[in-house]
Amino acid sequence: MSTAVGALHARGVRLGYGRTDVLHGVDMVAREGRVTGLVGPNGSGKTTLLRLLFGALRPAEGEVLIGDRPLAQFDRTELARSMAVVVQEDSGDTALSVAEVVLLGRLPHHSALGRYSDSDHAIALDALRRVGAAHLVDRDLSELSGGERQRVMVARALTQQPRYLLMDEPTNHLDIHFQHEILQLTELSQTAVVVLHDLNLAARYCDDLVVLQSGHVVASGTPEEVLTTELIKDVYGVRATIVVDDGIPQFLFAPRFSPAANHG
Repeated sequence: MSTAVGALHARGVRLGYGRTDVLHGVDMVAREGRVTGLVGPNGSGKTTLLRLLFGALRPAEGEVLIGDRPLAQFDRTELARSMAVVVQEDSGDTALSVAEVVLLGRLPHHSALGRYSDSDHAIALDALRRVGAAHLVDRDLSELSGGERQRVMVARALTQQPRYLLMDEPTNHLDIHFQHEILQLTELSQTAVVVLHDLNLAARYCDDLVVLQSGHVVASGTPEEVLTTELIKDVYGVRATIVVDDGIPQFLFAPRFSPAANHG
C-alpha cells in the first residue's frame, strides 16, 4: 500500500463517555505541510480529538480521514509508517535503555524479523541530538526525570520519520529553553498537530489553530485571526493584552475581574 498523502480531517466527529458527550460534531482540518495547534481550556476536548485523529479512539458519529481515505481503512503498520504520536502517558516504567526506546521508532519500517541497520542507529542518534538528549543514550528510561523522558519520547517519534506528527502537550515538564526547542522540531514533519495550553507558544509555532470549548470548535484559522482579546475573554475568562513580537502576537494575561472589584 502507498504511504498516506494529504490533509488530516475530522468531519462531524462526536464522542462521549457514558451519557456525556465530550465532542459534539467537530469539524477540523490539519493542512498538509503546516503545524496545527489544538487549544482551549481544560476539559474542552483537545486530547480526545487528538486521540481520534490517530485512531486510539473511534467516533460515535463522523469520521477521520487522511486525504480522502478514512482512517479506519489503514492497517496498524501502514499507519505507523506515516504517523508518529507523543502522548502524556508515555512513562519510564520500563527496563529499556534510551537507545532501545528511540530505536522502536524504526520498527514500522522493518519486517517482523528485521534487524536494526547502521542507518537506523544513525537516525535514532540524530533524533536524540535534535532534542538535546544524546548524552542520555546509555541510560535506562526509568532513571530519567519527566522532562528527560519527554525529550526521549519526542526523539522516538522523530525516528519514525513521520509524515504526520501528533503531540499531546509535548512541552510538559520541560524548561523554557526546551519548550521552544521541541516545538521548533515540528517543522521536521510534513504535517503536525499539537495540543497546547500555552497560547504564547501556540501563537509562535503554529500555522493554524483550532480553539475548542466544551467539545465545540469555536474558532479556527491562523493565530492572528483566532487569538483576539474578545475570544480569550470569552473562552478563558481572562483579560489579554496583545504585544506583537517580530510579527507574532504574544499575550499578557490578567484576571477578568480584579480582586478589588470582587470584594469592594
